[in-house]
Amino acid sequence: MNTLDLSRSTAGDVASDRLRPIVHKTLGQRHGPITRLMSPSDLGGVLKPFVFLDLIDAQDLSRVKVDGVGLHPHSGIATLTWLLEGSVNYEDDLGRRGQIEQGWMEWMHAGNGAWHGGNFGDSDRLRGFQLWIALPPASELGQPVSRYLAPDSLGREGPVTVLLGQHGHARGAIDAPSSIDYFSVRLKAGESWRYQPRPGHSVAWAAVSVGHLLAPESIDAGELAVFEEGPGPIEFIAVQDTEFVFGSAAKHPHELTLGNYSVHTSPLALLEGERRIREIGRELRAQGRL
Repeated sequence: MNTLDLSRSTAGDVASDRLRPIVHKTLGQRHGPITRLMSPSDLGGVLKPFVFLDLIDAQDLSRVKVDGVGLHPHSGIATLTWLLEGSVNYEDDLGRRGQIEQGWMEWMHAGNGAWHGGNFGDSDRLRGFQLWIALPPASELGQPVSRYLAPDSLGREGPVTVLLGQHGHARGAIDAPSSIDYFSVRLKAGESWRYQPRPGHSVAWAAVSVGHLLAPESIDAGELAVFEEGPGPIEFIAVQDTEFVFGSAAKHPHELTLGNYSVHTSPLALLEGERRIREIGRELRAQGRL
């Protein structure tokens, strides 16, 4: 698959003490309350294992009806839904239903096949992110796992909430499928935060929900910024009170093999994932749930 080449130098060429510049920014494509900032056919091919990123920003939900997303399948990926404001309802193919609220995190490791869905809750404003992560061969056809994590179970240090990976003494409540840091960061106007990648990390990006950052180029609300590949640090300064997510990882070394709802490392793995998805779909139809 053809992908964008946005790196200005290879990892070995970048001095470890030089701040990494931004090499690309995007406002993505908006579809109602959801903006697709990254997909495998564009930045996901550059930033893998990060392959999809949606910014969720719905307003006036008490007055405007917004359709949810019915049960739909995935395989070969993990999804992480993080709510900064509001609430959403969820369901999955195992019959679990409930609601996650502000500060909650939903983790779905789809593995060899899982179905989930949901709709916007009863809050007037809904704001957050949903990230898809490509899984390595050892886990892309593994057993599906879903977890719903309350705010007090998430690690925090300074302005950082650790969704995956580690920051200082804080660690994520979920074992990441590969070497990944994924943080939610909140800075007040004038505050700064500096990130030094872990060994082996070379890809990095940030997406702003509200506010305005300098890194050192500006990143506005609704934008995703891609940083130069390499091991160097990244520094953020908040021009306004700002909330953003940040991802850093060792680059996924496999080509992305894509299905309608799936991302795998090979055509054979995709076939197996799609076979299992169809099997679960037949079971759900027999139950009258589709």
